[in-house]
Amino acid sequence: MSVTPKASERRRHQYLTVVIATGLFVVAQSLWQVSLDPPGLEWLVLAALTLFTGSFTVRVPGLQARLSVSETFIFTAVLLFGPAAGTIIVVLDALVISFWLDRMRRSPLKVLFNGTAPAIAIRLASEAFFYLSGAHPGQIGRHDISQLITPVFAFIFLYFIINTGLVAGALAVERRERVVRLWANNFPGTSINYFVGGSLAMLIVAYTDQIDVTVLSIIIPLLLISYYTFRSTLGRVEDANRHVVQLNDLYMSTIEALAMAVDAKDQITHGHIRRVQVFAVELAKRLGVTEERQLQAITTAALLHDMGKLAIPEHILNKPGKLSAAEFEKMKRHADIGADLLSSVRFPYPVVPIVRHHHECWDGTGYPTGISGTDIPLGARILSVVDCFDALTSDRPYRPRLGTDEAFAIIRQSRGTMYDPFVVDTFINAYEEIAPVAIQAGQDARSIIDAAGLTTSIDDTAAPLRHIRANASETTLLDTCSRDIARATSTATALQSAGHYLRQLTPATIYAVFVYNSTADILTCVSAYGDNQHLLDNLSIKLGERITGWTAANRRASVNSDASLDLAQIAGFFAPPLRSTLSTPLVQGDSLMGVLTAYSAKKDAFNEGHRYTFEHVGSALASRISSLVANTSSNVVSFPNQKA
Repeated sequence: MSVTPKASERRRHQYLTVVIATGLFVVAQSLWQVSLDPPGLEWLVLAALTLFTGSFTVRVPGLQARLSVSETFIFTAVLLFGPAAGTIIVVLDALVISFWLDRMRRSPLKVLFNGTAPAIAIRLASEAFFYLSGAHPGQIGRHDISQLITPVFAFIFLYFIINTGLVAGALAVERRERVVRLWANNFPGTSINYFVGGSLAMLIVAYTDQIDVTVLSIIIPLLLISYYTFRSTLGRVEDANRHVVQLNDLYMSTIEALAMAVDAKDQITHGHIRRVQVFAVELAKRLGVTEERQLQAITTAALLHDMGKLAIPEHILNKPGKLSAAEFEKMKRHADIGADLLSSVRFPYPVVPIVRHHHECWDGTGYPTGISGTDIPLGARILSVVDCFDALTSDRPYRPRLGTDEAFAIIRQSRGTMYDPFVVDTFINAYEEIAPVAIQAGQDARSIIDAAGLTTSIDDTAAPLRHIRANASETTLLDTCSRDIARATSTATALQSAGHYLRQLTPATIYAVFVYNSTADILTCVSAYGDNQHLLDNLSIKLGERITGWTAANRRASVNSDASLDLAQIAGFFAPPLRSTLSTPLVQGDSLMGVLTAYSAKKDAFNEGHRYTFEHVGSALASRISSLVANTSSNVVSFPNQKA
C-alpha cells in the first residue's frame, strides 16, 4: 500500500498527539497524588542525583535517541516513594535532557514526547511491580530480597519495552519503517543500561532505608564506570557503523560509475538505467518490500541489469530497427552474460538472480531459463515491468515514444503472460506518484554525458563518460558505414556512402577520392564531397608527388600536412583557405586502388582517431572497389563525380 509523505507526516502527528495526551494525563495524576502525600527530603536528593547523572548521556548509534545512567535513581525513587514520585522524577530528567543536550534541535512536539513517553512507561511498569510484589512504597527493605527479584526484573523489563517501544514507534512512523524491525535492529542492546540501573537501585533499597554519603560513595562510582564503559562500547559500535556506511557509499559509487559507463555505451537507451532504478525501488516499496537487504539488491540490480550489453556488438545494440532472429539470439545472451560477470562480485544481497532473470515471463516463455510465476525473483518481476515501460515511453530511431496510456495498454495486454499481474496493477496505480522522481533521475543522468558536450574540451569529471559515448557512437557509425559500402551496387554508391559517414565522423571541409592509373602512374580525383567540391574535379597528381602521391607511393597515412603542399594554389581558392590534410591509401592485397584524402580549413584539424576512421573506411572502400572491378567484364570501372 502506498504511503505519501503527507500521509506519513499526518500519521506521525497523530501518533505523537496520542502519546503526549496520554502522558500528560499520567503526569497530571502523579502531580495530584504527590501533592496529597508529599515525599520527604530524600526524594529531592534523588531528583537532584537523577538530573545530575542525566547529563551523562550516550547517543544510540543511528538514532535520534540518548541513554543516560540516571535510571538507577529513577528506579530507586519508584521503590522508595511509589509510582507517582518516580513519574515526576523521570519527567524532570527527560525535560532537562531535551532542553540541555538537544536545545539546538528541539521542537515543542519533540520536547513533550520526550517528557511524556517515559512517564507512561515508568507509571505502567511501577504499578505492575507493586501489584506483583504486594509491597508498598518505602517498605521494600522489609521484604526478603529473593521474593522481589522477579517483580523487580518484570518492572525493569516492562519499563524498557514500553519506553523504547514508544520511541521506536515515533521513529518508525517518521521513517515509514516497520516498528518491530526498527526496534529489533536498534534497541535490544540498550537493555543492559536498564538492568544495571535496576540492579543498583535494588541494592540501595534492600540494604538501606535512606540515602546517605556512604551509599552515594559506593553507587556513584559504579554508575560512572557503567557510563564510561557503555559510552566506549557504543562509540566503537558507532565508529564501526560509520565505517560500514563509508564502505557502502564507496561500493555504490563504484557500481554507479560502472552502470553509467554501460548507459553511455548504449546510444539508444541513454538515461534508461537511472529511470528504471527509481521505478523499480519505489515500486518494490509499494509492493511491501521493506527489508533493507532486498531493497539494496533491487537498487543494485536495476543499475547493473544491462551489464551484459557490454558483450553485445554495437551494430546490434544500437540498430535503428527490428532485430533479425539471429541478432535477437545474440541480444538475449546479455542477461546470462551480465549475471555471470556479476557472479564474481561478492554482493551482500541477491543481485545476480535478479539480473539473470529480468527477462523471464510469468507464463514461462521468457529467457534465459524459462522459469515462471513466483519462481521468478520478485526483483526480476519488478524490473521486467518497469524496464518494458521505460523502453515503450522512450524515443527510438524506428519509432517515436509512446504515450503513458498507450504503454499501459501494451503492458496490460501482457498481464498474466509476460508480467506478474500484481506487479503490473501496483505499478500503474502508483505511476503518477513515482514518475516525477524517475524522470528527473533520467534527465540528471543525460545531463552528465550530454552529446552536445562532445565538441567541447574534455576537462571535467564527465570526460570519461563522454569518451565512452563518443567511442560507442563512432564504432556504431563505422560499422554501419562498412555494411553500406559492402552492400553498394556501384562504385558511385560506395563512394557516396563513404562521404556521408566521413562528414559525420571527421572535421574535414572536403573529401576527395583519387583513383590510381598504373599505366600513367597518376592519381586522379574521381569523386569529391564538401564545400566547393568542383574545384577538385579531375585533379591529377603523379605517384610520389605532393601529399596524396607520397601517401600512395609509401602506402602510409599522412596526418596534418599543409594543404597547399597537396593542392598548391587551389587551396587558396576555398573560403576560408584549406590548411591541413589527412590522407590514407586505398589498398587491396598488394594492389594500390587509390587514395582517400580530406582537407580542412583548420590547422592541425585531424588527430589519431580521425586517422583510424579514415583507415577503417578506406579499407572497406578499397575492398568494395576491388570486388566491383573484378565483377566488371571490361575490367574498367566508371567513377562519376558525385555531387554532395
